[in-house]
Amino acid sequence: MSRAALVTGAASGIGRAIAERLAADGWQVHGVDLADGDLTTREGNRAVVDAALERFRRLDAVVPVAGFQHVSPIREFDEDRWDALLAVMLTSPFLLAKYAWEALAAGGDGRFLVVASVHGLVASPFKAGYVSAKHGVMGLVKTIALEGAEAGISAAALCPAYVRTPLVEQQVAAQAAAHGVAEQRVLEDVILAPQAVKRLIEPEEVAETASFLLGPAGRSFTGAPVVMDLGWTAR
Repeated sequence: MSRAALVTGAASGIGRAIAERLAADGWQVHGVDLADGDLTTREGNRAVVDAALERFRRLDAVVPVAGFQHVSPIREFDEDRWDALLAVMLTSPFLLAKYAWEALAAGGDGRFLVVASVHGLVASPFKAGYVSAKHGVMGLVKTIALEGAEAGISAAALCPAYVRTPLVEQQVAAQAAAHGVAEQRVLEDVILAPQAVKRLIEPEEVAETASFLLGPAGRSFTGAPVVMDLGWTAR
């Protein structure tokens, strides 16, 4: 029987690439986005887990990808945006793990793979909510790995640098307009400045790594980040 996965943020970008790759690998995939459940609420997270279980009668992997960005200095950071960032990128993964726990343990090889970003390991200015949520989810992954070991549940975090997604492309366009410079210059001099290799990662590259981590060879990856940052953290 095909293994089944729940993927959030599946409408575009990394989430869509992962959902499509897993489907190509033979997984049954329940991809969800904004229209499928409000991941800022307990009820919304419960609903997407229940929907996946009702559809497939099993759940072998949970892949939280949903997220967004808000850029602001701390002294001006909108408090509602802070709450929403932590709700979607920290509390939602916790709730998904909690609600899917029994199903993940039932098969003896449950996987929890969160897309945590290089910002789960390092910080950037003006991104307090995003950075805090991503650092927090790294702690969640470590805890799931420890608690899940006896139940046959492993947990890992994918930590890519900037990926070519609508979110990043909007940031490039906005900064180019604000500074009156070409988008390529903003990309190389601002967005990609921390990276040794000055390029965006493609969503399909992240999906390829997710495919490996969720496959048979990925069973040993638990409680740790899997970093694909083009040299960002080598400095």
